[in-house]
Amino acid sequence: MADQNSSLSGLTDAEAREFHGLFMQGFIGFTIVAVVAHILVYMWRPWLPPITGYKTTLIDGATTIATTLLS
Repeated sequence: MADQNSSLSGLTDAEAREFHGLFMQGFIGFTIVAVVAHILVYMWRPWLPPITGYKTTLIDGATTIATTLLS
């Protein structure tokens, strides 16, 4: 018959607590790295439009390119 003190994973209570602690440390570390990476990428290339919108930015860019090519 199965041991009443073991879980489905076969770990004892102490082993399960230790695994959970290590898993949570890894998860928190990964989350911190992901948040920092997202902040750095947003500072490099923001994915939300400026207050004036993308249209103005695209028109300004096209005007600059046209002016450069035609001069």
